[in-house]
Amino acid sequence: MVRIGNLELGDFPLLLAPMEDVSDPPFRAVCKANGADLMYTEFIAAEGLIRHADKSVQKLDIYDYERPIGIQIFGAEIEPMREAAAIAEAANPELIDINYGCPVKKVACKGAGAGILLDIPKMQAMTAEIVKRVNLPVTVKTRLGWDHDTIKIVEVAKRLQDAGIQALTIHGRTRQQMYKGEADWSWIAEVKNHPDIRIPIFGNGDIDSPQKAVDYWKRFGTDGVMIGRAAIGYPWIFREIKHYIATGELLPPPGLQERVDTVKEHLRFSVEWKGEKQGICEMRTHYTNYFRGIPNFKPYRVRLVTSESYEEIRTTLDEISSVFSDAYSLA
Repeated sequence: MVRIGNLELGDFPLLLAPMEDVSDPPFRAVCKANGADLMYTEFIAAEGLIRHADKSVQKLDIYDYERPIGIQIFGAEIEPMREAAAIAEAANPELIDINYGCPVKKVACKGAGAGILLDIPKMQAMTAEIVKRVNLPVTVKTRLGWDHDTIKIVEVAKRLQDAGIQALTIHGRTRQQMYKGEADWSWIAEVKNHPDIRIPIFGNGDIDSPQKAVDYWKRFGTDGVMIGRAAIGYPWIFREIKHYIATGELLPPPGLQERVDTVKEHLRFSVEWKGEKQGICEMRTHYTNYFRGIPNFKPYRVRLVTSESYEEIRTTLDEISSVFSDAYSLA
């Protein structure tokens, strides 16, 4: 049984990655319904929380249907991060997660996210202060290093464990790699198998099928896996992995009607959360992924992304159900 503090997550938990502009409550809802064991919010800027910026505060929204969930924060300075952790704790998640892995320039080059990998003592000090500030378990998500020449992930893991974190997720790429190339899980395994490491270690990077999830589990021995991009437009990956672990068999991909039904649920949650206008707008990035692989779909995609009426979109989705065959579903 994998545990983070008093939180029990099963023998091989599947975590939904915190993805900016993706991992909002509506998306988390459909992933939870399909078997994700632990959710994370989109990463939230410490400075935004302290200033009570509307966009940052709204990211604190969590719902009982998606528990257990962690709120992820990021920042470059210790005191704002301590304050932000306390604000996040007041939103009543199960844990607080620190982002030490975001590679985008506007974050990393200011010393936040993966940028703090260039100052490991500061990373340890910041983590220790956050652990002292809150009563919830604190976890971290990070990368292997800033670049290939600065990979010190074993040292980082030991220092973060000493600072008091209760689980660590490692993305198997450096900041320099961004999202290119293949994730190197051998470093993740080195951390997991180190005799001084006592906390759960979760692997992240390139898990896009049940076979790969099980293969990496057996080869690298992590306590669980975090799934990000592979879940976008395909929340069924969580149930497919769980079924494969339990039976050794692959589930068939979801049929067209199930895709449509899931899109309707996702849309409903989005409209309920943000209101009709904004909820519809934020769903537009998801349609291509949900219906990828269906030939001659462009006219319907255009209708979905240009419609401004909730009922009109639902009508289009019903038409998609009647026009297209399950044979066109993504395999």
